[in-house]
Amino acid sequence: MNKLFSILIVFFLATQIASAEDVSVKFNLKFSFVKGGEAEMTISDTVFNGRPAIHYHVMGKTTGLANKLYGVYDIYETYVDAETRLPVKTIRNVKEGNYRRYTETLFYHDVDSINSSRSGWRAVPDDLLDLVSVFFYFVHKNPFENLQPGDAVTYPTINADKISDISIQYLRDEKIKTDVGEVECHVLTPTVRKGKVLEKSDGVRFYLAKDEKVPVYIEFDMRVGSLKAVIKHYKINGVEQSLK
Repeated sequence: MNKLFSILIVFFLATQIASAEDVSVKFNLKFSFVKGGEAEMTISDTVFNGRPAIHYHVMGKTTGLANKLYGVYDIYETYVDAETRLPVKTIRNVKEGNYRRYTETLFYHDVDSINSSRSGWRAVPDDLLDLVSVFFYFVHKNPFENLQPGDAVTYPTINADKISDISIQYLRDEKIKTDVGEVECHVLTPTVRKGKVLEKSDGVRFYLAKDEKVPVYIEFDMRVGSLKAVIKHYKINGVEQSLK
């Protein structure tokens, strides 16, 4: 369950939001009707090595009984270049039960290399992304008006110091009911490795508000049921925003 939780918080909070000015999106994580955790992303403009950048801070934690059974408190941070939208630095700070892992990675896209605090320098594929940046990169590079249902794009992506390809597919448009009202959404699915938890490799769907590009609902199909992330609030500069 801990690996699924980690994937969830980075997969679906990490999408392109219209403005990068002090944005906050918060979710409740539910298994069936039971709340088991919370996830939140904040986005802010910054500067990295003298260039305009965007800072993504993603936090996920267990709550209540789930926290007593197996406590999770994970933080993922990604700095991306504001022009290219490619990552320039990532931080992965994972605390899951007795497991601890902290990794910082610097990206050098001009020479297709990275320097990881865990594995050192190495060559990597061109335009390498991470789990946070891959989704907003997809949205930024692929306007939905140019996509047809079934269209997919594959990107080299690093996670936990391992590089693999992730495909993101546009499924359809759909209106759904949420705690913040009915919202017209684009539905996307990432192709991930089928494992002991996920029912199938494409058993994850997330619903992105068409106008605001804010993730409002996420669903995992698992062998033992469905895990959902339901939007709790969407704020810009501390002010609650409505969704259409």
